[in-house]
Amino acid sequence: MKIVECVPNFSEGRDKEKIERIMSVVKADNNIKLVNYESDADYNRTVVTLLGDPDKMIDLIIKMTEVCLKEIDLNKQSGEHARMGAIDVIPFIPISGVNMKECVSYSEICAERIASTYEIPCFLYAESARFNDRVSLPSIRKGEFEGMKEKIQEPNWVPDFGKPEIHPTFGCIGVGARDFLVAYNIDLECKEGKPAKSIARAIRKSSGGFTYVQAGPVYLEKRGHTQVTMNILNYKKNPIYRIFETVRMEAKRYDINVTGAEIVGLIPKDALVRSLKYYYACNQLDFPKEMSLTEVVIDVKKYMLFRDFDETKIIENFL
Repeated sequence: MKIVECVPNFSEGRDKEKIERIMSVVKADNNIKLVNYESDADYNRTVVTLLGDPDKMIDLIIKMTEVCLKEIDLNKQSGEHARMGAIDVIPFIPISGVNMKECVSYSEICAERIASTYEIPCFLYAESARFNDRVSLPSIRKGEFEGMKEKIQEPNWVPDFGKPEIHPTFGCIGVGARDFLVAYNIDLECKEGKPAKSIARAIRKSSGGFTYVQAGPVYLEKRGHTQVTMNILNYKKNPIYRIFETVRMEAKRYDINVTGAEIVGLIPKDALVRSLKYYYACNQLDFPKEMSLTEVVIDVKKYMLFRDFDETKIIENFL
């Protein structure tokens, strides 16, 4: 059985009625498993996690695009998270019975259908990228919705599918295939943005930090604190504990406490176990041969201060 994960992000995290109208299409689809969806008012963004057959997944994404086209006007939208489209990004991730090459093909099919059906330009990124400067999603997204109006007309930024002009209300989309990405945020007990900016600079690849980390600072007004928000592109080569402990170490320079951390979307059990082995070794504890999901949840809350975290955030819970 072929199973892919798809994690479409749409640019609305505040209007609950609008979010539910968009999600009603997803909830009505009996062919695809809706794992969860998480909305954030500060980021003004909703992250949807789906599992299922690749072809049926594409059909659902097309329906979802149509609803977002009706519901979201980026001329009237703003938030802490960078965005270039009403649906901003659509990644396909191989889970079972599917390889990366196949996921690249699914992303191309999806992008072509969106562009031809709704006249929304699409850029291929990550493993699907056809140009080196499009591998990184932030590189494509630079300038956001407002800046893309001119950027997309430049010869180097003609979209992979669709006309070189953004949809006037929807914008454009990044569609791609990638390995499992860990969307991870660390909470800092401060309201000033400068320390978070400095800490993000210390850990991200683009400024000399960890190779597989994209990171930036953000102030969350509703929560009253700052975050270092990041994507870990390869948790095997840069485990979570290493990044978490580096952020705690850097925060001490500013006499700031790390109060918690969160996972956005799903995470593999393996990513958690790899970090827990570090903490067991630090405390001279024998690591168990097997850990239940319940035991993993207890330990990541204890050692890595995960909040709002339970078994439903671990992908193996759904397989």
